[in-house]
Amino acid sequence: MSVPYEYETAYEPQSAEQKSPHSPQERLEQLLGRALNSFDLPDDTIRRLDSALAYDSSLHSAHHSAGLHRETYRHTWLLADATSLTLWELVHNTGPGGHPQHELYADEEDAGVATSRLPLPPDTPATVCEQTVVLQLPVTEEPRHTYAPDDSADHARRLLRRAENLADEGRPGQEIERLLRSAFAHQITQAFGRPCLPGEARLSFSLYEHAFLLFDGSELSLWEVEHTVTPDKRHRCEVYASEDAARTAMEQRARSIPQQRAK
Repeated sequence: MSVPYEYETAYEPQSAEQKSPHSPQERLEQLLGRALNSFDLPDDTIRRLDSALAYDSSLHSAHHSAGLHRETYRHTWLLADATSLTLWELVHNTGPGGHPQHELYADEEDAGVATSRLPLPPDTPATVCEQTVVLQLPVTEEPRHTYAPDDSADHARRLLRRAENLADEGRPGQEIERLLRSAFAHQITQAFGRPCLPGEARLSFSLYEHAFLLFDGSELSLWEVEHTVTPDKRHRCEVYASEDAARTAMEQRARSIPQQRAK
C-alpha cells in the first residue's frame, strides 16, 4: 500500500554562502551510482535533470515477509522550466545472497512491471488501499506531528513578521494569526532541501513546514518558502497557509529565473 511522505530533515537555517551537502544533482548521482540498470534510463531524462532546482523523495510502497523485503521510492525534481520529473527506485533483497539491489525507472508502470517479477506477493492497487484506509481508519485526536512545547505563539508572530509576501500573494490572513495566538507547541521540518541552481551557488529554494499545536487540540501549519530568486540574490522569506500555495510560488519563481538571467 502507499505510504505517506515523512519529512526527515530538520530545520537548519544557513547563510547565503552555505551550500547544501546534497544538491539535486548529487542526489541524482547517488541514485545512478547504486542502480544496477542506470544505463537503461533515457539520455533525455538525464539531460533534463541537469537543470534541477530542488529535490524531494518519499516511500511509495513496501512489502516485507519471510526475510524478504521490497520498497519503491518516488524521487522528484523541480526543474528550471517549472516542470517536475520523477524517477522510481525499486529496492529489494530477492537476488542471490540476499543483498539489497537497487533499480531505477523513469516510468511508474515500468517500476510496477519490475516489482511484479519479484518472488513476493503482488501489491494491492494503490487506489484500493487508499480507499480502504479512508473507510477503516478510526477517528483519532492524536496529533500528526511530534511537538515540542515552547513559546510557539511568539514563534508564529516572528515567522509572519519576516514574511515579505502580501495578503494578495498568499500570505495567511488575520483569522490564522488569531488562531495562532493559542499555539503552545510546534515542530519545524524541511520539505525541500537547500538546492542551488547549477553554476549559481547563491540561487536556491527551501521549503519548511511550521506545524503548530493549539490549545483546543487542533493543528495548524504554515509553509515557509525561502529563496534567493531576487534581483540582488538576497534571501527572501514568504509564508503561505497551504503546501500547495507554497509549491506553486516556488514554481512561479522558477519560471522567472530565465528572465533574470537575460537581464
